[in-house]
Amino acid sequence: MRELSVVGVRVELPSNQPIVLLREVEGDRYLPIWIGAVEATAIAYEQQGVKPARPLTHDLLRDVLAALQAPLRAVEITELKENVFYADLLIGDNGVRVSARPSDSIALALRVGAPIRCAEQVLSEAGIVIPDEQEDEVEKFREFLEQVRPEDFAG
Repeated sequence: MRELSVVGVRVELPSNQPIVLLREVEGDRYLPIWIGAVEATAIAYEQQGVKPARPLTHDLLRDVLAALQAPLRAVEITELKENVFYADLLIGDNGVRVSARPSDSIALALRVGAPIRCAEQVLSEAGIVIPDEQEDEVEKFREFLEQVRPEDFAG
């Protein structure tokens, strides 16, 4: 497993499909995952420090895990089948694994500070290396993330 960090979310044009972009912590591969608008909003809210008046689903799950004293230890993106990513939540000290969508897993991991990891096979298959001359595009993406509002992802 390789540890990833969340670069951010954005809307891919012309399809208006949200995407979360992850990057290897110790490497140069990026992992783009197309996600739903609700999950994009949840990730963007957390990255921007926006606290909604009422808890979102991912906030609720964070609070339930805390109340049960079952901390989220890590998120693992485990496989890619027919262009669908699969992930597991690693919960507590007993090795409990719960299958979850990567987008929900990432939103929860950001809320609790849990590491996000990815199977080497998934990174080999779906990871992309951005050449140095395209690093400007990644910087533009980061600038975009500083300007975008979570409401921009609403249906």
